[in-house]
Amino acid sequence: MEKHLLTLIFLLLLVDVINNLVRLWKNTKLLRNFGSLLGWLTFVSFLGLMSFRIIAAHRAPFANMYEFTLLFTGFILIISIILRRTLLSPLFDLAVTLLLLVLLAVTSTISADLQPLMPALQSNWLHIHVATAIIAYGAFAAAFCLGIVYLAKSPDSTHELQQIDQRIYRLVVLGFTFLTFVIITGAIWAEQAWGNWWSWDPKETWSLITWIVYAVYLHARSSRQWKGRKTIWIVVIGFLVVLFTLFGVSILLPGLHSYA
Repeated sequence: MEKHLLTLIFLLLLVDVINNLVRLWKNTKLLRNFGSLLGWLTFVSFLGLMSFRIIAAHRAPFANMYEFTLLFTGFILIISIILRRTLLSPLFDLAVTLLLLVLLAVTSTISADLQPLMPALQSNWLHIHVATAIIAYGAFAAAFCLGIVYLAKSPDSTHELQQIDQRIYRLVVLGFTFLTFVIITGAIWAEQAWGNWWSWDPKETWSLITWIVYAVYLHARSSRQWKGRKTIWIVVIGFLVVLFTLFGVSILLPGLHSYA
């Protein structure tokens, strides 16, 4: 059943991509409502998928990269549904659905075998650490998609650009706050599991790099009032760093965090 639901989600997103491509040409109310319906159907299917996973595993779905990526994908979907209520942008919807398709494609290459929690993962800090990471990465993903919209807009659309910029800023603040919690809870957990607060493990190091990138964005935008395309490019680059931290490090630089 889990595989069937994953296939259904993929197909729903694919139809949504086509719908959003048509909306770029003619953004009618009917197509917008259809896209909204597809989003909710995808969300319900995702809830079903995760429910089957939890029941089958008899635990929270936090044990491996496959489960984390599914949760990451689901949270991006939730944020996009919320933003869709006030942001009538087919380009944003297209960017989100394409990103979700890419993440699902990556998920399909990862082993979905049900595994017991590793000894290092059997901690109360697991749920806090993973939940904060999902919120942080999901917020950065939504900011990235809005950044694509911003960069595609004409510089003359001043009022619209300001609104998009403000949404991006709020999402980055949310993501940065939770990423800070990710690093703090990870350090506490590492001390309990391995006896060291910080070991410069590749994923720890790249999480810190990600934190620094978004700290640069917040400092540039708030302290120097350096708004506009320059700061948006930092957001775009920041999310590419997020993706490398999540996937690239696990593949190219395995360490203590290779399981997640």
